[in-house]
Amino acid sequence: MQYLQFSFWFIVIHTVAYTAAGAIALQLSKDLYEEKNRLLDYLRDMSDPQESGHVTRWFIPAQLVRGLLLSIVLYPILGLLGELSFALRFAFLAGLMFVYTDLAAAVPFSHNLEGFVYLKSRYVRRDLLWKLYLEMVIYSLIFGAAAGWFLF
Repeated sequence: MQYLQFSFWFIVIHTVAYTAAGAIALQLSKDLYEEKNRLLDYLRDMSDPQESGHVTRWFIPAQLVRGLLLSIVLYPILGLLGELSFALRFAFLAGLMFVYTDLAAAVPFSHNLEGFVYLKSRYVRRDLLWKLYLEMVIYSLIFGAAAGWFLF
């Protein structure tokens, strides 16, 4: 039962944090995600009703599954995490989310290690980095704080 409760609240915290970070970042980076001349033209165009509709339909279900999967891999260390101070839990969880879900992710994107290796240079530009890192830093901080406080 403890694991189910942990996963439930982990999923809620992940989904809220990811949604909030994405909403904030989108306001500052519409040039990445909208219109035909968007910088990340391999992603769905958020200004196109059909393409943004697809994102809208699948965003929450994808985050629920993602949150569940992320929570399950922490089961073996829940006891250890519970013994840490809030500051250490926050640092661990925020760092884990930033590094594992973004910086060191195995899927190439315009600001992660795999992207630097595999993407064409037009997608890996310094002027993109702060916009892309902003979302993940916001997410990681919100998630780390909320999960570190409420889950233990």
